[in-house]
Amino acid sequence: MIETEDEAPEPTVDDLPGVGPATAEKLREAGFNELLAIAVMTPSALADAAELGEAVSAKIISGAKKLANIGGFVSGSSLLERRRQVLKLTSGTTSIDELLGGGFETQSICEVYGEFGSGKTQVGHQLAVNCLLPKEQGGLDGEVFYIDTEDTFRPERIAQMARAVGIEPDVALERIHVARAYNSSHQMLLVDEIHRMAKNIDVKMIIVDSLIAHFRAEFLGRGMLADRQQKLNRHLKELKKLADVNNALVLVTNQVQANPASMWGDPNKPVGGHIVGHASTFRLYLRKSKGGSRIARLVDSPNLPEGEAKFFVTSEGLTD
Repeated sequence: MIETEDEAPEPTVDDLPGVGPATAEKLREAGFNELLAIAVMTPSALADAAELGEAVSAKIISGAKKLANIGGFVSGSSLLERRRQVLKLTSGTTSIDELLGGGFETQSICEVYGEFGSGKTQVGHQLAVNCLLPKEQGGLDGEVFYIDTEDTFRPERIAQMARAVGIEPDVALERIHVARAYNSSHQMLLVDEIHRMAKNIDVKMIIVDSLIAHFRAEFLGRGMLADRQQKLNRHLKELKKLADVNNALVLVTNQVQANPASMWGDPNKPVGGHIVGHASTFRLYLRKSKGGSRIARLVDSPNLPEGEAKFFVTSEGLTD
């Protein structure tokens, strides 16, 4: 894990002055797991959200402002030092690695989106296997957590890909921890479970395949859009925290929807709107091409130009 300057445990909702177990539970049920989230609220908004009195809410907000780790400014050189800890995970193909400036970065969320059959899950499986490789072979030499929301994880596929890179299938499957998420709340709880397990396991990759499926199915219509986006935002924040604390890579796959008003160009766009777009450090758009090949297009990155890479999905995994 990345070491921080202050090793003291971070204050929680339970540490707020005047807040008992019942009030703390109300705050958590309303989605306030972090003091910073409470500190930026108004008394009336917190009172409505957590079903508390305004006077009580005002005291809680005041206490949260004092305890919250608001943070301060750090020098650019400190950030540069942190960037030096970033590791690169190979995709197994030269073309995609070059497109991403050497591979998939840790301390980031990479979103891979595309139509059904474009290869999103195949990329997830391949990176899960490659993560187990030693660092000198382009891996991260750590454990993988795979949140499966659409029943797409296949241990047989992992075994195929593991053999291709020289890893015993049983060893690979033992180091990839899989959980099936049955709804959006369960999906978010599984991230909390990874936080807990990361204290004893060297987590180097978290995969969510797919990110949006449950949210899209449960929050229907424009009336529920705000609630969906708020919950999705909280989910992505927790994933990013995992990436930062463990110097790990978070890979999320996403679905696409067609824009019927599009008159030219590709009508497909990723689901999730600006929330997913802003939370993702890198965005890769996958599409099928001629001769069974696939095209990976880098749509968004903080420091790399847009570009495309051609690759194939074979029985042994991703190849140039």
